[in-house]
Amino acid sequence: MRDDIWEAEVGAEHAEWLATESRTARLAREYRPVDAGGGRIRYSYLALGAARELAPEEDGYLTDDGDGLRVWMGDEAFELEPTTS
Repeated sequence: MRDDIWEAEVGAEHAEWLATESRTARLAREYRPVDAGGGRIRYSYLALGAARELAPEEDGYLTDDGDGLRVWMGDEAFELEPTTS
């Protein structure tokens, strides 16, 4: 579980912002989301934990409910899926 990686297709602009400008981007490296290229954002187990601390009005906020694990940018939600990378 701690080695799990989650990715979402969020678009290049959102991926860059999440990795460089979001509140979690300012944390230690292991807690930051990573721009995986191609408009994808990648979260480690620790980065997911950090992002769960964001408030609902903040970009990069996560929800984990019956609709799945999603990262929010404004009013848009992007599905995070486990990956083997």
